[in-house]
Formats: sequence, structure tokens, C-alpha cells
Amino acid sequence: MKIHTLSLIITSSLLIACSTANNVEVIAGADTVIPLHQQGARIGRYYNLYPGKKSYPISCESDCYPAHADLNCKTEGEQCQYQGEQPTPKLNTNYTIRWLGHAGFMISTPKGQQVMFDPVKEQFDSPVALAFKLAGGIYRKPGAWPNKYELESIDAVMYSHLHYDHFNKTDIEEIGSKPRYLTPLGMADNFPAGGFNISEMAWYAKTKIDDLTIHALPAHHFSSRVLVPFIYEDNDKDLWNGWLLEQNGSTLFFAGDTGYSKHFSDIQQKYGDIDICLIPIASYYSEESPNWYRYVHTTPEDALTAAQALNCKIMIPWGYGNASWKMGDHSSHSALLRLLHMHNKMDSQIPLYILNEGESVLL
Repeated sequence: MKIHTLSLIITSSLLIACSTANNVEVIAGADTVIPLHQQGARIGRYYNLYPGKKSYPISCESDCYPAHADLNCKTEGEQCQYQGEQPTPKLNTNYTIRWLGHAGFMISTPKGQQVMFDPVKEQFDSPVALAFKLAGGIYRKPGAWPNKYELESIDAVMYSHLHYDHFNKTDIEEIGSKPRYLTPLGMADNFPAGGFNISEMAWYAKTKIDDLTIHALPAHHFSSRVLVPFIYEDNDKDLWNGWLLEQNGSTLFFAGDTGYSKHFSDIQQKYGDIDICLIPIASYYSEESPNWYRYVHTTPEDALTAAQALNCKIMIPWGYGNASWKMGDHSSHSALLRLLHMHNKMDSQIPLYILNEGESVLL
């Protein structure tokens, strides 16, 4: 028994020694923002730029989820496909956007680079996936995951934050070490070892892949992944980001998980009107903590208000859908029903383009 135990220890040590260390760089500087508490009980933890109680320009108060003729559902608000006609604005950006489900996107840039936002193939990392299922949580159906050859063409993967529905270590191992990984500050130590090239970026930091410029931008959210009562917690230890792609004078914005705040108008003032905006519309509903859920997630009307602040030429919503976890939602497509309703009620001039999982559009 002692020999067996010793051999296991030696084998484990050899495996650890043979694993390839990751390459990590931090991109920050005088023109960037690092919202880190410098003193007090929260020293060393990150914070939002605009904390405190929020007032929202508009809120849907009643009859927020009427049925819509363009949304074909198996049951009320569940397992739906959007089938409406969608005239594509002639933006001539040459970005192709493919929705993988939930927060995951695969983007082909004007010059042909392939990048991904928040790819998560199936369920949460183990053992949280099992715990979530046993606790009665929704067991997500797989999204429209890229095939092996598509994954081999990926140039960069960007994560908005480390919550389980946006960041999965198993998926990173499948994607492999060829792409460059871009993350918020502090997030690299959550990666598995494997020779991954990781750039942690402060808010308003930028980097390039050839002539594709990638900007890390503020979001209004929070981070946490580990909770062991009385022993360890990592609340806001790592930052959370939105992302902006810029190439050939065209821009594409991925908001990340975020609540509504002044950071949207800050982004527009710094970068000008945004061509394509990928903005979340779900995970805002809670009977127990409605204010908190909305504080860190945009309602459909908040998303439309944000798109107006950014002066988006087109908005693509995400967060709902057949490959979502329905956390903070009435049903798989309740958020989309509310978006379509409020887009009409607010007389929003921001064009929408609605994708079903796996669909893509060239804009």
C-alpha cells in the first residue's frame, strides 16, 4: 500500500513537472484604468466605475412578454426559433458574426482573422456542473460549437470574466494553445497549464493581432468562482471586461456581462459611434433579489438604452436562447419577447438583428 501511494505521488509530481507553463503578459499603462481598491476591507479587489444605487431611464412594468408572430415556440416562451424577415443594414464592415449560444460568438474580421468571445461548449466545469444539476438548476443543451477544423483556425479567444457560464477550462484545452488568449486583469491563474499565451488587459488597454486592434473596455459586473466558507473566496479578485474590435475603420463591441451604467456613454465618447454591438438582454429577473440582478445584468430596455448611448448602427442581442441556462429568466426566450416588445414601445431607432444559435450574418 505504501509503495502504491509513493508511486502515485511520484507520477503526479512528474506530470506536474512535465506540464508546460503558460506565458502571461499584463497590458496596462498610463492611459488605462485599473479599478483596484487601495485600502480598507476590500484592498486588492476590483470595483465598478459607477457603483451605488441606480436609476434607469425606462422600465417595463406590466405585460412585458407578449407573444410575437416572428417567434415560433414549442411552448409559451420556450424552445423557440426566430423566423422574422430581417433586412440587413448595408454597413460594409465585412465582419461575420456567428452566435454559438448564450454569450459565445465566433467572429470573422474584415481581414479574415477568426476570434471568439466567451466560448462555452456545454455545461459548467466539474464539479460545479453536477452540483448545479443536483440543486435543480437547468442543465444546458450544447450550443453550436465550432468543428475541429474551425477551432484550428482561431487566432484569438477573448473572455469577459471568469464566471462558469463564460469561462470553461475544458474548452480551453480543446481549443488548444495556438490562439492568443485575452482576459481581464488577474484571470490568467485560472487557466490550466499547457503553454497558453495569455494577455491580461486593464480597462482601455489595447493590443494588436496583425492590423486588428483589440481594446479592453469597462463593464459593470462582478467576478467570483470559488467559495469555500470560512476558508477561501475570490469575490472580485479578478477584473471583468467588455471588448472592442477595430479594423479597416469598422468597430464591433462585445459588452460582456454587464448592468447599465454611464460606462456605455464613456465608451462612445472615446471611440465614437459603434458599428456592431453585441449586448446581453437576459439574466435580470429574480423574485428574491430583483435590484441586484438588474444591477449587474441589462434588461432588454437597458440594453436598448445602452445601444442608444453607443449609437450602434446595429444591435445583436444575446444571453437568452435554447442553449442558455435560464438563470434569472422566466423562460428560454422571455428576454427576447421583452426586447421585441420594448423595441416597439420605446420606438427605438437602433436596428436589431436576431440570431438563432448557430446562425451567422455578414454585416
